[in-house]
Amino acid sequence: MKYLLASTAVALGMMAFGGTANAAECGTVTIANMNWQSAEVLANIDKLILNAGYGCDAELVVGDTVPTLTSMTEKGQPDIAPEGWVDLLPDVVQRGIADNKLVSTVEALSDGAVQGWWVPKYIIDAHPDIKTIDDALKHPELFPAPEDSSKGAVFNGPQGWGGTLVTTQLFKAYEAEKAGFVLVDTGSAAGLDGSVAKAYERNEGWMGYYWAPTALLGKYEMVKLEYGVSHDADEWKRCNTVADCPDPKRNEWPKDSVQTLVTTGFAERAGPVMDYLKARSWSNDTVNKLLAWMTDNQATGEEGAKYFLKNNEDVWAKWVSPEIAEKVKASVQ
Repeated sequence: MKYLLASTAVALGMMAFGGTANAAECGTVTIANMNWQSAEVLANIDKLILNAGYGCDAELVVGDTVPTLTSMTEKGQPDIAPEGWVDLLPDVVQRGIADNKLVSTVEALSDGAVQGWWVPKYIIDAHPDIKTIDDALKHPELFPAPEDSSKGAVFNGPQGWGGTLVTTQLFKAYEAEKAGFVLVDTGSAAGLDGSVAKAYERNEGWMGYYWAPTALLGKYEMVKLEYGVSHDADEWKRCNTVADCPDPKRNEWPKDSVQTLVTTGFAERAGPVMDYLKARSWSNDTVNKLLAWMTDNQATGEEGAKYFLKNNEDVWAKWVSPEIAEKVKASVQ
């Protein structure tokens, strides 16, 4: 316990006096290391680039969406949240920006975080007429249910997930049961992943809930079905996201905005580092492939970051000047 308190005190002290730290360029920088794979590797990429390229003394601190963004707004620490899912905490983020406590630098995921119903690409290749959920529901024979192959299946996530709730409501809205489908409870994240892997290994049909960026979509090429309608925010709030709402309507699943946020205090002293943070954006496809490599190799966030910097110069070199790029390349050889 004493060690924990001492460590916390040191960390807070470093955050408080970051502007006068040793590194000449930008001083001590604290980066929130969120507890999921994509955020972890992005935090490590930022750490490596800031230290090697800009002469910072960057360090990672443990973080999660709600406590990190709240702390940045109220206490001015940590300095950077590389992957801030702002739609999970819109009021706090909006207030932080309005009160000049936070600065949004870039959409960390250029195409947003994506949720929805997916099917294997080989199904689409064989049946190019399938573009929307309604199109897929015309073909229960292509997506056989595990317990009754005479019916089609829509695979759902485990209970308790927001995406599971929405999928249940969309299953009603698109009248999937009338179309001859059943909703399959996969029981867990592992069960959901396993259902996709099993289908791919057997080259069978599969349709169900998933999201990006994820390692699984980096390993298995999937296509997200279109909704056939535009997003209706009021209807989404009224019924698509409410478990006991009896009459959900067809709706488009909105993308989540995933932004890199920094404290105003850091932005004011960051200098050229802000140019990097305003440019550092990558696509779901890039992230999916990196996460798949990390999963296959049981790689840590640091190992994933070094692998990315060694093998994806065409992506990250655009975020920095040629001089900075050379320093970063030299650091990961």
